Amino acid sequence: MKIKEIPMKIAGFRMIKKISAVLCVWSIFSAAVFAADAKSTGKAQETQKTTSAAKSQNPKVKFVQELQSLLNSGKIDEAISSFDSLDEKLKDDEGLLMIKASLLISAARTAEASEVLSRLEQKNPSNIDVLEMKIIAAKAGGDKTKAQKNAAISKVLALDPNNTTANIELAQENVLQRKYKTARTYYQKALVKSPEDQNALFGYGQTSYYLNDIEEAKKAFNKMLEINPNDAIAYQYLGKLEAEDDRYKYAVEYVQKAIAIENDNYEFYMDLGTYSRFLGKFDDAEKAWTKAISINPDYFLAYAYRAGLYDEQNKFDKALKDYRKVVETNPKYYFAYEALGILAWHEGNWDEARASFEKAYSYNKENVSYPLMIFACWNKAGNYQKGKMFLETVMKGMSDKTTLAFQMIRMYHDMGPGNAETDIALKIQKEDKTNVRGKMLYYFALYYELKNKEQLALKYYGEVKNMQSPMFFEYRLAEWSLEK
Repeated sequence: MKIKEIPMKIAGFRMIKKISAVLCVWSIFSAAVFAADAKSTGKAQETQKTTSAAKSQNPKVKFVQELQSLLNSGKIDEAISSFDSLDEKLKDDEGLLMIKASLLISAARTAEASEVLSRLEQKNPSNIDVLEMKIIAAKAGGDKTKAQKNAAISKVLALDPNNTTANIELAQENVLQRKYKTARTYYQKALVKSPEDQNALFGYGQTSYYLNDIEEAKKAFNKMLEINPNDAIAYQYLGKLEAEDDRYKYAVEYVQKAIAIENDNYEFYMDLGTYSRFLGKFDDAEKAWTKAISINPDYFLAYAYRAGLYDEQNKFDKALKDYRKVVETNPKYYFAYEALGILAWHEGNWDEARASFEKAYSYNKENVSYPLMIFACWNKAGNYQKGKMFLETVMKGMSDKTTLAFQMIRMYHDMGPGNAETDIALKIQKEDKTNVRGKMLYYFALYYELKNKEQLALKYYGEVKNMQSPMFFEYRLAEWSLEK
């Protein structure tokens, strides 16, 4: 089972749709209000001219039409302010107040929205629509209003245990905490009430995927496509499920269907690149990740993936440029600093290599490779004294002076003497951990290179390569040294 990423999207769109549904009321409200009036007065067969006149005289219809005009012009603040001049008879109208609350939420004025909703709740404590919107408003308020959100959820579930909105919200919270089993239970409850709710289906499918329940996940995503054949994210996840079984050809086909529907989705192209790479189609992978970069040039991940692809193909100059973009767009992505240091070392950019290894060392003080590489970069750049001063600081921070790592650093600092070299050579041969022995052999070789003892350096570089165990980055450096 492959490690799955924490979702960048959560299936919580139903609440947003709930707001949108309320906001759409004005577009049909005029006809609805008039229809009710016409029915009650027996004027359903009046002429169109009379109908229009009657509509314009109805204060509720007139207000909604004006509200619609403001919203169509993007004037949401003016739309909200228009409620201040509402006819006195309409100030307590439940439908209009729901629209006002939804507009306040959209404008990030959640405290005001909550006040409006509290008034509505006082009038009718069992109004599910009001309580659901209270969940929306409280969620929009963040951690400060979490208690209010939980209270609203409890009230909703007391009235309706399988309520879709409340259960999806609880499911989302558990997904964010990686409690996928619990989250799936809440999605199941939501589906009892709304078996065709796309967001509950997506959440159920997604959590089933994370729980490695592949068949249930497939059922959910296929159900989504039965309801909406143009649901791009369902195709994306069906592609992920195929990739779980290493069926990358079919994974590509699914994600291409997603792209055909939504061709500007960063994640889709990231998936396409990954599947193409596993199929050995490096050109297709490069194109996919390049497209992802064009969609969001300020996000680091596609640069990192493409850099790895270039590195794998020995396109070091391109890989180096991409790793630079990785740390530019995400300076905290420390994995990139080691790779950047390695490639800068290959290109002979000693200052860049040193700066990169220094950054890597700042994140991982336990890795002996970094201080040794930093010293080597100082040395290669012709500044042995700065390297020596750096290693003095490193040694002061090491508590155990008997380790092979400490002794190697001490030998680099002192550039000898001969008995230290002999002692280290013996300890390396006795080292039973393959990766540790390989690393130490490399730094023993590099030590002799820095001392201009070429034959000894080549001897130990050769021993590293003969290990045929490239599980440490120094293996590549040894290969490069032998190719000179």
